Amino acid sequence: MRPTSISTLVVAALAAAAVGWLLLSSFYAQMPRLPWLPIIVLAALAIAEAFLAQNTSARIQHKPGAARVEPLAVARYAVLAKASSLAGALFGGFSAGLLAWLELEPTKAATDDIPAAIAGVVASLALVCAALWLERSCRVPERPDQKDGGESDRSAGRS
Repeated sequence: MRPTSISTLVVAALAAAAVGWLLLSSFYAQMPRLPWLPIIVLAALAIAEAFLAQNTSARIQHKPGAARVEPLAVARYAVLAKASSLAGALFGGFSAGLLAWLELEPTKAATDDIPAAIAGVVASLALVCAALWLERSCRVPERPDQKDGGESDRSAGRS
């Protein structure tokens, strides 16, 4: 499994921003106010993943007082991190598209929805950052004999 590409996240966010803009410009009159519950959920996920990242990193690096790490749990955390970073990018892009449209709309309803859109962008960015940190924390550290470029001492003598 390869690390998450920042370019993939940027493209997903831009596509979601365009969809958000188009949906809001077409259906804003029929929509209720922007909800806060998804923002709270994203913020809670960001906090949970940041905690997991810190804990997993300490356990993988065998820091004093850290318990042994289960390899299957680390694999699950890595999958969670990849999915969360993409979901955060999509929701963040969507919220940014909403925010851009709301900034240009001169109505009172649009002005009242701006804080929710800003909070959506912030919570999404927090989730993406926490997810990328968790993904990075799941990497196995290099062993001292592999830091010089690849082959271990045992296989270096074979031809």
